[in-house]
Amino acid sequence: MQTLASWHGGPGPWILFFPLIWAAVVIGAVTLLRRTVWRGRGPWQRPVDGGRPAGDSPLAVLGRRFASGEIDEDEYWRRLSVLDEQFGRTGKGGPA
Repeated sequence: MQTLASWHGGPGPWILFFPLIWAAVVIGAVTLLRRTVWRGRGPWQRPVDGGRPAGDSPLAVLGRRFASGEIDEDEYWRRLSVLDEQFGRTGKGGPA
């Protein structure tokens, strides 16, 4: 290794930094891919749910119950107004 670092007329000790630079590039690329593409959050991808509530949120459960016929329209709107008062569909800046 001493011969590589002090080779006369050669690249000198700077050649030892190239593997470190390539390792940093590979680690950065893998990190970027893990945070975006592999988790489905790339800037070119649309949200899967189309902006609707997903999972077991109260609004999703209420919507499913209304769609399946467990509750009627009046009950749906009454419960929706209560959920809007408690959780709200708007952020601090106004309507979403």
